[in-house]
Formats: sequence, C-alpha cells, structure tokens
Amino acid sequence: MRADSVDVYTGNANRELAGKIARYLGRELGKADVFAFANENIFVKILDNAREKDVFIVQPTSRPVSSSIMELLIMIDAFKRASAGRITAVIPYYGYGRSDKKDQPRVPITARLVADMLQVAGANRILTMDLHQGQLQGFFNVPVDELTAVHMLSNYIRQNGTENLAVVTDLGFAKRARAFAELLDAPLAIVEKRREGNDDHAEVLNVIGDVKGKRVVIVDDEIDTGGTLIETVRAIEKAGAIEVTACATHGVFSGPAIERISASSVREVVVTDSIPMPVGVSSPKIKRLSCAPLFGEAIKRIHLGESVGALFGKEASMAEEMVFWDGEHAGLPSPGSNGGGQNSKRRAK
Repeated sequence: MRADSVDVYTGNANRELAGKIARYLGRELGKADVFAFANENIFVKILDNAREKDVFIVQPTSRPVSSSIMELLIMIDAFKRASAGRITAVIPYYGYGRSDKKDQPRVPITARLVADMLQVAGANRILTMDLHQGQLQGFFNVPVDELTAVHMLSNYIRQNGTENLAVVTDLGFAKRARAFAELLDAPLAIVEKRREGNDDHAEVLNVIGDVKGKRVVIVDDEIDTGGTLIETVRAIEKAGAIEVTACATHGVFSGPAIERISASSVREVVVTDSIPMPVGVSSPKIKRLSCAPLFGEAIKRIHLGESVGALFGKEASMAEEMVFWDGEHAGLPSPGSNGGGQNSKRRAK
C-alpha cells in the first residue's frame, strides 16, 4: 500500500476523538454521510474514493449502543463494497464486553455475537483498548491489536507524587493493575466484591492488602453507574485510607454516575476520552486524558507494518508522554469545521 493511502473515517459515536486522531496523523477526516432516516434506518455514503485504500473507521460502541454498532457495521460494509484495500475497525470502547461468558442458564454471549457481526460485515482487523477481559481477542478470527491506557494513566498519577501510595483494584483487572502498580512502584491491594442478579450493583465484601494511612488509587477498566466505585471508596476509607483517587480507561458514566462521584469523597476521577461525556453533564472531579495520540501512533504503525507492541515495551515512555499531547499541535481544522471532517447529520425523509 502507498504511504499516502491511509484514511480515517468515523460515525457519530465519538467524532471529537476521531478528529484528534486524524490531526495526530496530520490528515483530515475522510468525508462520509452517516445519518438516520425518520424511520431510524441508518444510511451511509462514502464521499471519497476508497479503492485500495487502508481505511480506519473510528467508532466506539458506546451510547447509543445499538446505533453505534449498526453505524460501524454499515460503514464497514460500505467500504467493502467500495473496494477498500483493508478495513480496520478502531473500537476505543468495545460495548457488550461484559457479556463474555455464559454465567447463567439461557443467556447469550453477546461479546462473541458482536465479534461475529464485525467479521461478517468485512472488518479485516480490529484495534481497541483495554477490553473488559483480554480473552475477548479470541472471539475474532482476524488480527486484534489491544492497546492499554495503563502507562498514560499511571504517568498522570506520577505527576502528583508516589509517596505513601497504594493501588487498589478488583480481581478482574488484577493483571493490568499489577503493571500499573509496578510503574508507580506502589503496593497492590485487591477488593473482593460480589455481584448478584443482573443489575449494576456490586457489593464490596473485603479489602485484601494494607491501605491504612495511605493515599490510594483505584484502577479499573471502566466506570459505569459509579455504584461499585462508591462502594469501593467507602470500604477503602473504612480500612484507613487517607485519600482516594480513581482511574479507569473508559468513563461510561451511565445514569446517576456523575452525581454519585460529585457527592462522594473521592478526590479525582481520571479517565480517557474513549467515550464522549454524556450530553449536558460534567463534574470538576473528572479529568479526561486524550487517547488520540495512542490510537494515532498505533494506526501509523499498523499501516507501515511496524510493531504496535513496542509502544508498551522499550518505547513505553512514548505512551506515557502522550498524556501531555494537547490535540492541536498539527494545526488542522477541528472536527466538524468547514475545512475537513465528516458530513454527519440526521435527515428525515
């Protein structure tokens, strides 16, 4: 493939992030119409020549989840029929990732279903970040590159000092949390929790490890309704922690999450911009770091046939330093401006 044959497109799930990724690569977003008719049927038309191009479609499958998934599937199909050379689905947040096993009678494995749909639609490769469980990669029969925000988040925490620090997580995120703790040279503690039923509530039963008199960082893959986070904060403070900060790759922030965080004693909640904030809500306690340079660098390496894993090996410092990227250094138009980006709209017919 030619060096100039890489193009970045997006649906409507996170246009801001897609625009930043394009700017990091020194390009404008590819042009496409992506909208829904009055009957809610989604229509996609690619407005550029895509023949033999290396196409990257940026679309987290976040709220509205069903529309985001359908937009991604239809865009993949459109590029396949436009004879794109290779189609990579860039999914910063993989929705339905928690439905990865049959843990009750007569329930689906929806994470596998979504993986099957992406492949049938025509995706040749998947690029994502911090899946709920790494084993989800095995649901695909195409290459999967899974990035991690651990280095970026830990570097942000390091700026505030690591003295008297402890890292806390649950068993599901323990492996990546151990790497997080090692980067900060801090001890790791585990919270034991129990989830009953199919609601979003989890009961924190115990804190395994010493957090008494320490500044604690809670680390996880995502924060959804915030219920588990608040329960964890209470348990840690009861165990003697003097200050609590929370870090997560994905800030889903469903339902009362923002209100719960604002009313809690947690000092700060640090997430990436893999998912846009809910419309019209904000909190001074929430800090968002851009994962655009991480995805941009991975896209460049995939296109050129270079190592993506090197970002988290000997070149991990590159991923750590990306936390300081301001998103405007390339001087290209912002997403949605007249100078570039995607012609995205909702149209009634």
